Amino acid sequence: MRDFFEGIQTIFEDYLFAPFNSLADMELDSWWLANAVNWIFIIIAIAAFAYWMKQLKIFNDRNEEKRETSAHSFLD
Repeated sequence: MRDFFEGIQTIFEDYLFAPFNSLADMELDSWWLANAVNWIFIIIAIAAFAYWMKQLKIFNDRNEEKRETSAHSFLD
């Protein structure tokens, strides 16, 4: 069993995490490139937030939401 788990460790450490290890080594040369993955996720999050706000405005402009205090059963 020990060889099995060490094999899993080798797959992850030597092969699957290799791109991230190279990004960590690149940090001393260029901080911006080393954090490129983080910047991509931040851009995706900002785009998703903007889309969500746009959709909320569309529903708000159509007055589709019940706004009285008894609109939800848990508020009674």
